[in-house]
Amino acid sequence: MAVFTPLELGDISQWIEQDFDIGQALEIRGIHGGIENSNFFLDTSRDGQKHEYVLTLFERLTAEQLPYYLELMRHLANQGIPVPRPIENNQGLILFEIKGKPAAIVTKLPGLSRLEPAANHCAQVGEMLAKMHLAGAHFPKVQANLRSLSWWQKTVPQVVGHLDVTQAQLLTSELYAQENFFHSESYAALPQGASHCDLFRDNVLFDPQASHDPSQDQLGGFFDFYFAGTDKWLFDLAVTANDWCLADNKQDFEPTRLNALLEAYQSVRPLTKDEQASWPMMLRAAALRFWISRLWDFYLPRDAHMLTPHDPKHFERILESRRTL
Repeated sequence: MAVFTPLELGDISQWIEQDFDIGQALEIRGIHGGIENSNFFLDTSRDGQKHEYVLTLFERLTAEQLPYYLELMRHLANQGIPVPRPIENNQGLILFEIKGKPAAIVTKLPGLSRLEPAANHCAQVGEMLAKMHLAGAHFPKVQANLRSLSWWQKTVPQVVGHLDVTQAQLLTSELYAQENFFHSESYAALPQGASHCDLFRDNVLFDPQASHDPSQDQLGGFFDFYFAGTDKWLFDLAVTANDWCLADNKQDFEPTRLNALLEAYQSVRPLTKDEQASWPMMLRAAALRFWISRLWDFYLPRDAHMLTPHDPKHFERILESRRTL
């Protein structure tokens, strides 16, 4: 999350009070982190109680693309998956416009991110990810993952010139390998459906219990669905594993957490034989996707308040590690 378009309370207070049934707007605060949209915490007061929401202005996604993400969140919330629920205005709409940008308001989930997760956190994430996949299996809208192969093919030529010879060779050779994988019969056989596609540690919240012991944390929910798409569920799982289950060297897997994630996921939705066989290549695909996007954000940045691009080297090292599996 980040702020590209500044927003003040006076810009929205009258709109909130007239068009919504969520009370009086009290405060709006920009959210630091992330790289795509302008995000704000929105506090309101209704019936003497304080309520918390997240207001997002979409900087790249269009009003035509956004219904997929917002309606997916509403669908999952209705299925009991802990995700932000889009807030309707008094006309029943969930997509709006602020300062010429598409915008939405969603509920704020409880809890905090565990950026150094233990096995119990990975297990809860794996179990809920599988439940989310099954809950979204009958979601009627279809929209391709906008950061998948076709985007990689378009973006690699824009960033490869910034790399040294060894990096460029790694990038282009892996893209070639993934093109072959994506066009294979084994890839076509993989089950697919609505996927988060960006389930990093900072997109999951855990609700600490009274003891404040992290081992007793309960999953608060998944958020930031604005990279979601109709994709292979195995890709979603690989993205998650590549971030949640890293060893101390930040590139190889830590076996205990990886096993916890995979066993919990498969307790709900066992992987097919095709998925098991495709796992190594899909881990590479997930690493490549984020190496490319971080190269793009690093070398072709946009102006924004509160934005710090991620280091591309992180996923370069992960890709190198996954190529040895």
